Amino acid sequence: MTYNLLIGQRLYSSWSLRGWLPFAVHDIPVTVHDTLLYGDAFYDDVAKFGGNRTVPTVKTPEGGIWADSLSICWGLADAFPDRGLLPTDPIARAQAQSLIAEMHSGFTALRGDCPMNLATGWLGFVPSEAVKTDLSRIDAVWSSALDASNGPFLFGEYGLVDAFFAPVAIRIAGYDLPVSETAKTYVTAQLYHPAMQQWRKDGLMLDTELSQYDMALERCPFPMP
Repeated sequence: MTYNLLIGQRLYSSWSLRGWLPFAVHDIPVTVHDTLLYGDAFYDDVAKFGGNRTVPTVKTPEGGIWADSLSICWGLADAFPDRGLLPTDPIARAQAQSLIAEMHSGFTALRGDCPMNLATGWLGFVPSEAVKTDLSRIDAVWSSALDASNGPFLFGEYGLVDAFFAPVAIRIAGYDLPVSETAKTYVTAQLYHPAMQQWRKDGLMLDTELSQYDMALERCPFPMP
């Protein structure tokens, strides 16, 4: 009963990371397949896999297709209710689901101005007011969840909501974005997680850098522990 997962380059594809982390963290068998973002064969690769022009895409053992990170999230939660993907407490579970949905559709200023890039850090980035607004909201929801759970992750143990916010943690670290000490501690917990370390290690080994993600800023080493 193995799933098949199609992803883009690990250093850059934030949605691929969100799709992969639940498998890695919760020990769900998966075979990973790679395609190249911006490659000539990208859309053909996705179509042959059964997806709809985007990664990640999952083929289930039964032959179904999950063609979006959100469908992967809900599909795995249904298939593995005992793996801790979502909180068991009904109130916490509803809050986690709401945060996953908000992350999936929101924070567009942060995502647009600060592309995920695990190959490098950037010096001197100045966030716009829209990015600051996104960061303020992220800081508030993280702090509220961590105060209630006592961490290290948003609802205690690493779950789907943490997988969805993992690329945000990478952006905060890579662009040295202004957040509270509580948020910085959560970012560190994300970067120290073995699955995140493995994802970046594989990316550095397998990926080539993409010029589409260059910034008009001075580079520095990405602050991975």
